[in-house]
Amino acid sequence: MTRSSRPVKMHVTYRPKPGKEADLLALVKQHWPILDRLGLVTKEPATVYRARDTRSGRAHFVEIFSWKDGEASGIAQTSPQVMAIWEPMEVVLETLELAEIEPVDPTQ
Repeated sequence: MTRSSRPVKMHVTYRPKPGKEADLLALVKQHWPILDRLGLVTKEPATVYRARDTRSGRAHFVEIFSWKDGEASGIAQTSPQVMAIWEPMEVVLETLELAEIEPVDPTQ
């Protein structure tokens, strides 16, 4: 199995602009269902967390999901349904962090 044919686990951090937390959460809640309908993610549902910085008190959201393969995110960028979520996100986001994650064996 090549890297591009394997699932790609993502850790996405969404930091809303001040006062836009509810708007952003509404969009994040729609994100995985759209990707799933388009067949771009694995069948394992996304996990979404509300996080609060212990120093600043500011809230943000973390979403963990898996693209079905290394090509899926590029396909998503050409989808009107996905862009209907991503474009409004740009308006309410202060920052967005995208990270591919993989497990690490802590015993080695």
